Amino acid sequence: MLAKRLPSILPPLTFAEAIETTKIHSVAGVLPAGVSLLSVRPFRSPHHTMSPVSLVGGGINPLPGEVSLADNGVLFLDELPEFPKQVTDTLRQPLEDRKVTITRANGRVTFPCSFMLVGAMNPCRCGYFGHPTHPCTCRPEEVKRYISRISGPMLDRMDIQIELPSLSYEEISAPDEKAERSEVIRARVSAARAFAQKRMGDGSGIFCNAQLDAHGIHEYCTLDAQASALLKAAYDRMGLSARGYDRILRVARTIADLAGEEIIGAAHVAEAIQLRTLDRKYWG
Repeated sequence: MLAKRLPSILPPLTFAEAIETTKIHSVAGVLPAGVSLLSVRPFRSPHHTMSPVSLVGGGINPLPGEVSLADNGVLFLDELPEFPKQVTDTLRQPLEDRKVTITRANGRVTFPCSFMLVGAMNPCRCGYFGHPTHPCTCRPEEVKRYISRISGPMLDRMDIQIELPSLSYEEISAPDEKAERSEVIRARVSAARAFAQKRMGDGSGIFCNAQLDAHGIHEYCTLDAQASALLKAAYDRMGLSARGYDRILRVARTIADLAGEEIIGAAHVAEAIQLRTLDRKYWG
């Protein structure tokens, strides 16, 4: 439910993004009839029985896969461990390079795939491991086997890893007027994107902090002394990889942008670290 609402809080497609996304959908033959330019960010939610070719693209005459059809939008993988490991592991290169190159005997094709990956999963097969009131019926080895379907390198490429608790009846039945509306959240996200764009410049070709490479992180992710010390302590204590270090910095940069602050502070780094500790609980 939360994942389906993500496109509603993301900024509207820029003209360049709309052109690129429309081209991909046109090539794949899935552009809606009568639509000449897509105006809504795509949301793709493939079934877990899909093949690696369906995910990244391919075929005799290569066509875009789900990662490219989700370009400039959201790719949602529900019940992530139910996807074959060979399928989820094919996401590693697209998540890093934001493009997929398919090579065949008659040529090579490159499709863009700058998407937001969202995965959802239960902590075990029965879904109740760690539940405060409902007992789990899985044996410890079954829980470990279920969790291990998500590889460490794949998990390391996820910027945010959080555990959502079960909702009480009062929370799930609360009136809608108490919830924050999507357009209010979108305004905050758009303001943060504009704040970041002003810093990076219109000619950078970077539309969001997730696109920052190692050079961009070094140039735009400036930390104060306390933030630097905190990140160093977390790096040593948590045994972060170089990729994990970069991703914490990107998230901290975004948190600072949402606060309208140019320098990344200790509070921003602390929040980014808190959003990346789930792997220590289940995979540690």
